[in-house]
Amino acid sequence: MSDYINNILAHVKAKNPSEPEFHQAVEEVTNSLETVLEKHPEYRASKILERMVEPERVVMFRVPWTDDQGEIHINRGFRIQMNSAIGPYKGGLRFHPSVTLGILKFLAFEQVFKNSLTSLPMGGGKGGSDFDPKGKSDGEVMKFCQSFMTELFRHIGPDVDVPAGDIGVGGREIGFLFGQYKRLTREFSGVLTGKGINWGGSLVRPEATGYGVVYFAEEMLRTRNESFDGRTVAVSGFGNVAWGAVEKVTQLGGKVVTLSGPDGFVYDKDGIKGEKIHFMLEMRASARDQVKDFADKFKVEFHAAKRPWGVKADVALPCATQNELDVEDAKELIKNGCKCVCEGANMPTTLDAVKMLQDAGVLYSPGKASNAGGVATSGLEMSQNSMRLPWPKEEVDQRLHQIMKNIHRTCLETAAKYGTPGNYLRGANIAGFLKVADAMIDQGLV
Repeated sequence: MSDYINNILAHVKAKNPSEPEFHQAVEEVTNSLETVLEKHPEYRASKILERMVEPERVVMFRVPWTDDQGEIHINRGFRIQMNSAIGPYKGGLRFHPSVTLGILKFLAFEQVFKNSLTSLPMGGGKGGSDFDPKGKSDGEVMKFCQSFMTELFRHIGPDVDVPAGDIGVGGREIGFLFGQYKRLTREFSGVLTGKGINWGGSLVRPEATGYGVVYFAEEMLRTRNESFDGRTVAVSGFGNVAWGAVEKVTQLGGKVVTLSGPDGFVYDKDGIKGEKIHFMLEMRASARDQVKDFADKFKVEFHAAKRPWGVKADVALPCATQNELDVEDAKELIKNGCKCVCEGANMPTTLDAVKMLQDAGVLYSPGKASNAGGVATSGLEMSQNSMRLPWPKEEVDQRLHQIMKNIHRTCLETAAKYGTPGNYLRGANIAGFLKVADAMIDQGLV
C-alpha cells in the first residue's frame, strides 16, 4: 500500500475516532485503488479521495415523541449526505438501537459506490435513528416518524435527496414519513422510495435486493459453467433481503437450507420453499425478531446464538448485517466446499475473511455490487414517479435483472483492465470510484 493511501487512512481514523465500520469501509475501497491512482495522477492532484471520504453534509437532530402512556422520549436522528456528483443523494433510513454516526457514515460511503455501479443518476447518502420500532404500537411509530420528518423534510426532496427504507423502516414507516412530508410541503412527489403500490410505489421493490443478489450470484456461477440448479444455499437473515433471495434461489432450482436471526439460525434439510417462504413475511411482520419461530412451526433444527456458515453449502448469501462473517466462518465455508459467497447485506464479511476466501479461490462479491438491486429498483421507482407512470412487475423485474448483469460485467471488465482478473472486489471499487471521480473533476471544486 502506498504512503499516499496510508496517509489518507491515518487521516480518516484521526478525524473520525470510534467509527471502526467507517474506517473499514474506507480501507476496503482505498486498498483497491493504488493502480488507478498511478495511472490517473489527476485524481491525486484534485484530492478526489480526500474529498470522497468527507461527507458533503451531516445532519444530526433530536427527535422527541410521546408514547401511548403520554411519556416523552427523545431519540437522535441523522442524515449523511455523502456525495452528489452523479445525482441526488440516495440511500435508506435505518431505525435500530445500533444506529450511530459511524455506522451511517460507513453505509453512506458504501452507497456512493453502489449507486454508481447501477449506472443510474443517484448520489450516495444514508440516515436513520437509534429509535427501535420493535414492540411499539402503530400510533407510537407514527408519532416518531412524524417528529423525525418534521426536521428531515427541509433537507430532502425529489431532486435533492431521496431516502428509502432499511432495517426497521418498512412500508408502515415509509407511509407515515411520506404523509408528514406531504403535510409539511404540500407536495405529492417522489421524495421517498419503497412507497405503497397504490400511492406511487414500484412492484418488485420489497424483494428487489434479494432478487438482485441471486441474479448476480447466478452470473458469478456461470463464469465456472455452473448454476443454482441442484445447489445447496446457506442464507443469513430472514428479512426482506433474505426473503427475496430464498424465493429467487428456489425459482432457479436451488435449495436454501438456513435462515438466521439475532437468536441463532435454523437448518432445514428439506429446503425452505412454499409456505415456509410465506412464513418469513409473517415472522418479519410479527416484530419478534426471532428465527426460532420458524423452527418451532416447521419442526426443523434450531442452533441458538450461532451463525449458519458451518453448514455444508455450495453458495453462501450473507443477507443480515455488517461483519457477520469472520475468519472462522470463512474457514468453515472453505472446508465445506463452498464455491461462492455473494453479499446481500452491507459489508457483512470482515476484511480478513474476504482475503481468505479470495486466496482459497472462492468466488466472492462485495455488497456494493451484489446487493445493488434494492437501490436500483428504488431508482426505477423514481423514474416511474417522475413519469407518473407505473410499470408492470415483469418490466421492473426484467430491468432489475439486466442492471445486475451489467454490474457483473462491469466488475469483471474493470478488474481485468486494472490487472486483477476475476477480482470482483477490486472491479466494483474501481468502477464505482471512476464514475464518481470523473464527475467530481468535471464539476470543479465543490
